[in-house]
Amino acid sequence: MLVSVIIPTYNRANFLKEAIDSVLNQDYKNFELIVVDDGSTDETASVLKGYYDKIKYIRIPHQGVSRARNVGIEQAKGGLIAFLDSDDLWMPKKLSIQVEFFKKHLDALVCQTEEIWIRNGRRVNPKKYHIKPSGMIFEQCLKRCMVSTSSVMVRRSLFESIGVFDESFYVCEDYEIWLRVSARYPIYFLKEALVIKRGGHSDQLSKTPCLDKWRISAIEKLLSKNTLSPSQRHLAIKEMTLKCNIYGNGCIKRGRLKEGLYYLNLPKKYTQSLP
Repeated sequence: MLVSVIIPTYNRANFLKEAIDSVLNQDYKNFELIVVDDGSTDETASVLKGYYDKIKYIRIPHQGVSRARNVGIEQAKGGLIAFLDSDDLWMPKKLSIQVEFFKKHLDALVCQTEEIWIRNGRRVNPKKYHIKPSGMIFEQCLKRCMVSTSSVMVRRSLFESIGVFDESFYVCEDYEIWLRVSARYPIYFLKEALVIKRGGHSDQLSKTPCLDKWRISAIEKLLSKNTLSPSQRHLAIKEMTLKCNIYGNGCIKRGRLKEGLYYLNLPKKYTQSLP
């Protein structure tokens, strides 16, 4: 089973070599490694020179991580696809364990693994609410992003079914796509810690302000398609209302009255349609 591994990167020359090496050191060898450089202006090109015979290198104008991943998907030849953010690392058995899972579970479309979290060079333990569930996890995904893109492996057919990353989401693109997936399919969780997720650096997208605004947009996008079951729709509106109240009141507190009132009133557009 050929696995297409996609690393999107942007100005991460100081992390990229370790990420690539962690893929090349996998005990499962039937993979292709696609590195998509999203218009880096640092030393990324120099780092990659030593890997040209081992990777497929694609450079594109800077358009964001969603576009970079989608370019990788377009070029991928494998029936299985895995992603690795360029500041994260894989343990050596990451691919082999997930490939074995798909061999045993022919109906499964996506699975993720446990992670080890490193913040500013020190290991930290996730909070209880970060513990990843397994199966139909739509309700949990509404509250926060419960899927780590660096840990997932998916069958290519998943993207043929639900579409690829939404390129209009410059942040929270992971929340948006896994919310879309979890509304329709189970997302399985493997308890082995096979990913080292490194954080704390200043350029992380998760540090972008107003993230709830993007999460609200993701929920609204899903509601507008009318593909949710009645119970899922109820849960989505409930969570959007909570997020709109927090974000809207925050806007008003900061003097952005018009924006705040828009978000406070936004859920009414959907609550009126509830039975």
